[in-house]
Amino acid sequence: MPSKLEKVRKHVTKKKGSKINSLHENSRDAKRLRHAGARDDRVARLKKIHKSANRQWLERVFFFQESLPDVLDPLDVAAIQAIIVEFLKRNDEEIEQLKSERRAGRPPSTRFTILEQEKKSEGKEYESGFWVPNLQDEVTLQRLDGWKGDWIGLANLRFLRVDGEAMVKESQFPPSGAS
Repeated sequence: MPSKLEKVRKHVTKKKGSKINSLHENSRDAKRLRHAGARDDRVARLKKIHKSANRQWLERVFFFQESLPDVLDPLDVAAIQAIIVEFLKRNDEEIEQLKSERRAGRPPSTRFTILEQEKKSEGKEYESGFWVPNLQDEVTLQRLDGWKGDWIGLANLRFLRVDGEAMVKESQFPPSGAS
């Protein structure tokens, strides 16, 4: 998709010819170019923020896609909970390694703190209802198996909230609160 700046630059070049580099500082065309450049920067920054915010959900669905059995049969709640527990323990080795590398009396590293907070928040989410793809639905299993890893592709899947007491309820995409 062409950027707004490129469109404005093309229009000004058609109008002014080769004099685009010698525009007056406060001319209308110079202001249009500045505004278009600022808009492109803002759009790129927001796109980066949205991408990083969605990364955790993409990683979660990717983990469940990798955990699918070879034969796509709907899973029972106990099997889904086993995969969730495996997901919750995925960073335990790195946490233990960082803990053992830390000298006595030294503060924890940033990476260690981030992993600990992530583990704690995911544990709380599991108690109240962990957001996962619906592995009990045949159609969702097939779609998840063919998922390419993009955010927009998740809209075709159905999701559940599964808690530690085997309570299952339908959820929505994108995840928000206790939906």
